[in-house]
Order: sequence, then C-alpha cells, then structure tokens
Amino acid sequence: MLSRRLFLAGAAGLAAPALLPAGARAQTRTVTDAVGRTVAMPATVNRVVVLFNYEEFTAIAGVAGWSKVVGFAKALWAGWRPAIYSRYTALIPSIDRLPDVGNTEDGDFSAEKVISLRPDVVIMQEWSWSALTTARAQFEAAGIPIVVIDYNAQTLERHLASTRAIGAVMGTSERAEALASLYQREFEDILRRVGDGGGRKPKVYFELAQAGPATIGNSYRGTMWGKVATTLGAENLADGRIPGPWGPIAAEAVLAANPDFIFMCGSSWVNRPNAVRTGYDVDAETTRRGLAPYAARPGWEGLNAIRNGELHAIEHGLGRSLLDYTAMQYIAKRLYPERFADVDPIASLRSYHERFLPVAFSGVWMLKLRP
Repeated sequence: MLSRRLFLAGAAGLAAPALLPAGARAQTRTVTDAVGRTVAMPATVNRVVVLFNYEEFTAIAGVAGWSKVVGFAKALWAGWRPAIYSRYTALIPSIDRLPDVGNTEDGDFSAEKVISLRPDVVIMQEWSWSALTTARAQFEAAGIPIVVIDYNAQTLERHLASTRAIGAVMGTSERAEALASLYQREFEDILRRVGDGGGRKPKVYFELAQAGPATIGNSYRGTMWGKVATTLGAENLADGRIPGPWGPIAAEAVLAANPDFIFMCGSSWVNRPNAVRTGYDVDAETTRRGLAPYAARPGWEGLNAIRNGELHAIEHGLGRSLLDYTAMQYIAKRLYPERFADVDPIASLRSYHERFLPVAFSGVWMLKLRP
C-alpha cells in the first residue's frame, strides 16, 4: 500500500507524502460522518481541506479552526456568496490566501491539488462525495480520509450528524454539541407547534427572485424551499407543476393555484440589479423596493397572498444550513400565526450570530412587503 501511494504521488507529479513513524501511525481515532461511515484519521488533525458549508464550519470549529485549513473550494463561497465571503475574510484574512482546489459544480476540482496539500482529512459535502468517485480512489490510495457532511438533505438526522462530525474532526465537539442541541430543540419545537396545522393546508409559492419580475424564477419541489413547505404541512405549488427538483412554474399555473402565501427568495447577488436584495448590507427599504414590482405582476393583484398582504422576501442562503430553522420559524409564523405568536425568528438569527459566528448580525433576512 505504501509503495502504491508513492507511485501515485510520483505519477501525479507530486512530492511523496512524508511517512510517519510507526508509533505516530498507530495514534488514530475514528469519526462517524453524516452518511454513517466510520472514518479512521490521525488522533490530532492539523491540516484540513474543506469543500463546502464554510459558515457551518466556522460556527462549529470557531475562527481558530481556519488556522488548520490548507485549502478549500473558493468559488462555492467567494463566487456564490461574495457579500458574505468578504465579511468573513475581513475578519479572517487568511481565508482569502488559501489555495483553491476547485469544485465539482464547475468541473475544475483537482484531486492532485488536494493531495499536494498533504491534508490529514478532507471534509466533503455529500453531493461532491457522490460525484467524485475517481478522486475518492485517489485519496484512498494516498491515505487521506474523507469525512462526508450533508446539510442539503434537510433532515434533522443529517444536520446533527454533520455538525457532530465536523466538531469531532476539528476537536471542538463541545461547541458542536451546543449547536446540535440548539438545532434539534428548535427544529422539534417547530414541528410540535405546527402539529396537524389545525386541519389547514395553506398554499405556498416560493420563487427565486434573482432576475426581476419580468422573469419567472425557479420554484422548488422536494428540496430546498419545497422541502421546507412540506415539512411545515403546507401545500407546495411546485408539487406536480415542475418535472424536476427545481424550475419555473408557468405564470398561468400560479394564477390558477391562487397561493395564500408567496415567498420571494432574495440575496446579495452581484450583477443582478433587478433581484430582491437581502443580507447583511441591505436595509428594509431596499428589500421592499425590489419586492414591490412582483406584487404588480399581471393578474397577481387578485391572488389571495397579495390581497391579504402575504408577499415576503426571504434570504435564499438560509436554506439547507444550520440557520435554516430561523427561516422555518419565519415561514411557519406566517402560516400559523396563533401557534408561533411568541416566536421571534429575527431574534433567533441574531442570537445564533452572537453565540457562534464571528460576524455581527445586521441587515434584512426575511421581510414582509407591507410593514
């Protein structure tokens, strides 16, 4: 096995990994990851490659955790969420100097680059794990363990397992357990309050508000906001109206379905001047200015949601994260106001920042069009 590792490293044009003394190699431990794999790794981890869920990683490992990161998939943070990325790099400048290993979404992931960084472990999201079969074999041959995390599944079990796995890898299990306990408590409280919905099944429509009201954005079925809708006992308009997990619903179909609640998913995207803007650097006036033209779409004035003032903006990046319970609280509070009367989603979001994140809470993350 050692000979094969050296051969593969040489074939890739890489320096052969230093061989540990027998005693050091014996000092290993195991971590159970989000998909139930038992992963053996060094007892002490000093070099980590992280491929996604950087804000979750920061919450669990703390700012100090980044001192152990030797590479990451930069585009998935700097490219997808630049406004948030710049906020973190202002506080942790070392992040922006880390080597970029590419990512599966853009087809430029480099297993050779990862191996050259000599990580003790790679923390990888499940959808990359499923796609990178060749890279996984290369890592195995090089003796590099992979710990899989999965917040995209949007299940309580995988959220908790992912959080605990990161904490175990980074030596911050106490912090991870505090986060896991918080998430479980809030998630189960939401389900308890929703219950049977009082026999109601409100109709909910979600749309990605990235290109402006003249363009119909994606809705979601069985995943992302679609999964949130069904978890909260609502009727999701995308069910049966789009063929895949996401895609636009025809304007006529939305009018015919007549949703009771509409949530436009915004963010601080770059080069998207017509988007509904939400996030750290956005004020309520800006968000409402972007949201208002959607209410004026042809035929929308007759929708129940518009007539009853139930048009909302929600930060798209809150989905499939350790913070998604705050978005669920907001949506559930609109759907079942009497059952969530004492719940304050904004306060939940602020508290999470104060306890677990280095960046200060600010801006607009979820907002009703009419004050």
